[in-house]
Amino acid sequence: MGINNAPEKMTLMRPSGPSTTVTLLNVPISPVKTLSLETLPDAHKSASAIVSPTDSFYAASTIVSPTDSFYAEFQRGDPRNPINYSWLRKWCITLVVCAFNGITSPATPSFAMGFGSMMQDLNCTRFQATVAYCLYSLGFGIVPLFTSSLSEEVGRRPIYLVSAFLGAMCNVLAALSNNIQTIMVARVLGGAFASTGAILVGGTIADIWEPHERGLPMAVFSMVSMVTTGLGSIISAWLELDPHLQWRWIQRIQAIVQGTYFLLSLLIMEETRSQIILRHIAKKIRKETGDDRYRVRGEETRPKLSAMMKISCTRPIMFVLTEPIVTSICIWVFFMSGVLYVQIGSVSGVFKHTYHFNVGQSGLVFITVIVGSILGLCANVYQDALYRKYVSQRGPEARLYIACLVALLLPTSIFIYAWTADPRIFWMWPVVGLSIFMFCSFVSYQVVFVYLADCYGPMASSALAGQGLARNLGSFGFPLFSHTMFKKLTYKWANTIFGGVAVILIPVPFVLFLYGPSLRKYSTVCSQLMQVEEKPAIESRDGDA
Repeated sequence: MGINNAPEKMTLMRPSGPSTTVTLLNVPISPVKTLSLETLPDAHKSASAIVSPTDSFYAASTIVSPTDSFYAEFQRGDPRNPINYSWLRKWCITLVVCAFNGITSPATPSFAMGFGSMMQDLNCTRFQATVAYCLYSLGFGIVPLFTSSLSEEVGRRPIYLVSAFLGAMCNVLAALSNNIQTIMVARVLGGAFASTGAILVGGTIADIWEPHERGLPMAVFSMVSMVTTGLGSIISAWLELDPHLQWRWIQRIQAIVQGTYFLLSLLIMEETRSQIILRHIAKKIRKETGDDRYRVRGEETRPKLSAMMKISCTRPIMFVLTEPIVTSICIWVFFMSGVLYVQIGSVSGVFKHTYHFNVGQSGLVFITVIVGSILGLCANVYQDALYRKYVSQRGPEARLYIACLVALLLPTSIFIYAWTADPRIFWMWPVVGLSIFMFCSFVSYQVVFVYLADCYGPMASSALAGQGLARNLGSFGFPLFSHTMFKKLTYKWANTIFGGVAVILIPVPFVLFLYGPSLRKYSTVCSQLMQVEEKPAIESRDGDA
């Protein structure tokens, strides 16, 4: 197309009624292209018009009604659509957002490593320190119900940045605290800000990767979280061992790391939510043209933030209580996450009293978290291969092959840890049990995410929020009674009870694997989603006939 001053035409279409011709003037600084609506890939979906965000439009004269709207949408292959980013750019974004979870994940185990010096410095009881330890999970679990809708309004990037900055400030507050009550406040606020950013990581991955590509990025996300949990615990243990550093420097270093991440994110983090990008494009066009009719599809009917927050608070709880698949998974992850936090908190005590390890040596036991994560990543690669092979036959349940193995290994790992933590048995055996347990925790986190996403499609965020709430409530509740349980029953028999409960829960993934389709058929939400998916297929067959 040449660039000249002759007016060109674009055909626009409204939902009903004839086509309308709009005359657009060429402007020397921004050439205008002639677009035929029929040639656009999404023409049949258009309400008023499909506007390519690669062009700037300058309306001169038009016979379109002033009440019409022109919708900005991505054309197929548009490089500004996050789903069309290059492979390298996608992985850069993925690693940046995974790093957010990586710097917040060590907050709980690292805090536990500083119990001894903190109790002595602040003259608090172990139970008070444990409450502060657990409050992080409480903030992490509950606050996202109120804040998850914010990304709909402001996008993902601002939430990451605000969460990183305020999270760093919470670590500063904890490091400067002179009483355990202030630390409790800092912990619950720190969990709240960490969760607000961390819950967006899955959404960011969904923004830039196609569904069949998300397995590996999600595995990397989970692995970064687990590996940094292990590294943070090891580093914190040696800080605790140094009398000049101890618990305050554990908090200070976390604040420094989070603050550094915030400064780097200001420079390199990108917005990936397509609706927000289109909204900025439409706003730019309105400013350039002076025409307020350029909008993003659905902008006029978008519910208020208060209404979205109400839905985000109530729907996940409704899913937990009424959806059999979500309920089953919530019971499973509630227990597994609770035991995970109990084991993390018990490592120092078990190896100190049983094998006479010092704090630094006990911290090295958290290498099991890294080993379990690496094994889990390898297992995920195999699970993805099984999924591609059997998805046509089993549907979403093809995600659960490895979950069935985890159901068997989970009680086995707990029993190994419980019965081998004995002065007469080499210390490596309980470490093996912990490694298997960490493998199970890693794999279950990954499997639950992708399985619920496959089952609930556009409603997956509510299902995932429900299981996230259950997971964090388990992390909050179990450590509150575990210390008393260990004290009265010993580590051996307390962990044996946990292993027995894990045996009772073995059927959960097997039932979902075998009867998942039937459960979805009788589920109100899943059955509606299945009808929506089947309708285009029926219409397509009717059209072919």
